[in-house]
Amino acid sequence: MKEMKRIFVTGANGLLGTNLISKLISEGYIVTGLVRKKSAYKGDLHSNLTLKQGTLFEDLTPYLEGQDCIVHAAAETSQSILSYSEYWKINYNATVQLYNSAVQSGVSKFIFVSTANTRGYGSKENPGNENIPVRFPFSDSLYAKSKIQAEKYLISDKEKLDVVILNPTFMIGAYDTKPSSGRIILMAINKKVIFYPPGGKNFVDVDDVVQGVITAMNKGKSGESYVLSGQNLSYLEFFRKVNKELDQQPTMIAVPRSLLITLGYFGDLLRFIGIKTSVSSTNMRILSLGNYYSNNKSVCDLGLEYRSIEPAIRKAVLYFRKML
Repeated sequence: MKEMKRIFVTGANGLLGTNLISKLISEGYIVTGLVRKKSAYKGDLHSNLTLKQGTLFEDLTPYLEGQDCIVHAAAETSQSILSYSEYWKINYNATVQLYNSAVQSGVSKFIFVSTANTRGYGSKENPGNENIPVRFPFSDSLYAKSKIQAEKYLISDKEKLDVVILNPTFMIGAYDTKPSSGRIILMAINKKVIFYPPGGKNFVDVDDVVQGVITAMNKGKSGESYVLSGQNLSYLEFFRKVNKELDQQPTMIAVPRSLLITLGYFGDLLRFIGIKTSVSSTNMRILSLGNYYSNNKSVCDLGLEYRSIEPAIRKAVLYFRKML
């Protein structure tokens, strides 16, 4: 197998992209990162890092010549978008365009960073895995649908180029500049009262996902998908860990499922009349259930090890405190 040495990373200024580039450089890789604005990149600069300013819709072929592997981490993840076409444009169409440019440029491997939400979730006792198809309400998620469509295309065309699909769960860590998943940390910092939903999810240290990406570059089998997951926690359990790290004791109030669903239908109405909001019946149902996942395949096949979520919470808290 060809050694992966020159790596092209999309979404270079995102939570995963920034942490991934830092790790790649520390291990001697030569990295090219695609960013929309160079000034938005908050990671450390290095002689082995080249930042290219551009978008996924440009002809990236000149940048891909000589690259060994593409890690496609860029995605549209906003939950307030009203139409599927907006997700499709970034998460499917741009992925297809990038993949075909990779084939044309002679790239050896294509790592597609998808989401665990394209796989069926389970309970803590019987968590979801790579073999379980997407389940309701994620089957109604426009974001998840666009990722599923991209995955299907890549798998169907994998004869042209080695393709590995990674399905990380909810990533926590530093350098979440948007912020994206880090909003859940911001919900707790300096709060006297925290309202939390009745469900739960799997939380994973972004550093573990980074290691999963690097390992998949060299050991991942073409056409295979790997769920990268950490700890299955209810939202109450997660916020208790955050509060411990923050050394605070806010009042914790559970939001009833019935209230969340009612708010979701109100959000559907707002979205129907063209008002952007992340509140929808689909998203509120997602918050109301425990969507839990197993990492057995990535542990067994890739040899990955996962740590508890506390170090990631600590890094996220320190990062956001500096930003506030």
